[in-house]
Amino acid sequence: MSLFPRILGQSCVRLVQASLAFGVAFVFAGCGSSYRPVITPINPSGPAAQPIGYAVVVSSTATSAAGIATVVDYAGDTIMVQAPIGPNPQAFTLDSTGSNGYTVNSDGTLTNFQVSQTEPQVKDIHYSTLPPAAQTVGLFSPGSGLWVSDLNQNVVDVLAPSTAAQSFKLAIPVATTPISVVGSGTIGQHVYSISQNVPFDTACNVSPTSVGANGEADALEVTSFTVSARIPLGKCPVYGVQSTDGKRLFVLNRGSDTVTVINSQNNSLDQCTPFTNQNGQPVTCHPSLPLSTAAGLTGANVPAVAGPVYAEYIAATQQLIVANYDGGTVSLIDVSLDQYGNDSATFGTTFTIPVGKNPASVTALADGSRAYTADQTDGTVHIVNLSSHTVEKVLQVTGHPRTVVSTSNSLYGKVYVASPDSTFLTILRTDQDIVDTVVLIQGNLIDVRTTNQNGVRGNVNISSRIPGGGQPCYRPGTEGSLATCQAIR
Repeated sequence: MSLFPRILGQSCVRLVQASLAFGVAFVFAGCGSSYRPVITPINPSGPAAQPIGYAVVVSSTATSAAGIATVVDYAGDTIMVQAPIGPNPQAFTLDSTGSNGYTVNSDGTLTNFQVSQTEPQVKDIHYSTLPPAAQTVGLFSPGSGLWVSDLNQNVVDVLAPSTAAQSFKLAIPVATTPISVVGSGTIGQHVYSISQNVPFDTACNVSPTSVGANGEADALEVTSFTVSARIPLGKCPVYGVQSTDGKRLFVLNRGSDTVTVINSQNNSLDQCTPFTNQNGQPVTCHPSLPLSTAAGLTGANVPAVAGPVYAEYIAATQQLIVANYDGGTVSLIDVSLDQYGNDSATFGTTFTIPVGKNPASVTALADGSRAYTADQTDGTVHIVNLSSHTVEKVLQVTGHPRTVVSTSNSLYGKVYVASPDSTFLTILRTDQDIVDTVVLIQGNLIDVRTTNQNGVRGNVNISSRIPGGGQPCYRPGTEGSLATCQAIR
């Protein structure tokens, strides 16, 4: 390589230094082509990085074999990692941060694992045991610890948080047949144990409207682990969901076709003395919202029997979207509050939209524009416009879907559909409402959750669901005993 360019460049530097020393302006005819000033580019800041999102799938390969936890990346619809967990998992949930997963297994153990693009790994999967007589049916993991509903002993078991296996802390006695725990779980707030007061997986699963006993919600104090209130519910309560502001809790009563509204601030039914607000409008509170003609709801498309089994709270529009399993409809309910935290003048306004047969769950996009159903018997997903209250499109999916969840962390969102009698996870793109891809999972899909529920980091404290006790079975037509209900293969 010639040294001439380098020497020429050094000469130019000396000339510049000399010119600066004497204050003389020079014209460098022979240096312009070789001198290159150093420029440091300034990169534009651009939009903030989108949060990482995963879909976490729990599947069962056989009744006596280890289940599988699978992490699917949002961006590429690819399987990031798989790992064996407890045998034949029955129910699954994520914690409120979307960082840890928990399962109930057929041998009575609990599994917990971390969620990331490199986790779970076998060495980081931990197992916990409960008392030998325990029958776990519900898991709930708020910001601290794990709350477990125990059928046989009519208690809620509290497991202390740990980097390894969850350790048993204490048991809180609650009403008969606790099937779920739900709430905000933050310090100073309550979590609620949902009890049916009837034997599990019989009446509420076969003929919920014939049940005579009402359920009960027991308010559990996070700091003292005591019951602070006992709140009456409808017949066969099967699921609860908390508003993101922590002010209202909504419990679905499949046997009564109603939604019980609990004022979490007052720790009581949503009742108050009627008064007028700042606009002179009368304000009333709603302890119970009807969903069928049998429960007293009127209007278009209202079914004779609704059978609510699952719901999501839509923070953007302050609405509740409910899947009515027995009526083949979804209900969109206004649950907005005024500036004082009271029920708004439109609270309770309900629109009923017919969808497929036996919608087992429903999810809504973060902006509240559309909802997607998991029509278990039809094997379809109905896409519902939540502004016009009409069905825009129907998509066929594999198997009989039981769970549908959504997430968004880019220009468009995705919807994940899981069928317990299928090994395929169906992924929908919401910008075009089409099937984006189908991912083959090892084993039959028990459940799916997202770490980015509705575009918000964490699942807004979503509790697990186990088939039976009023919740849809893994396969249509298998209602009855828990063993029959769980016959997914």
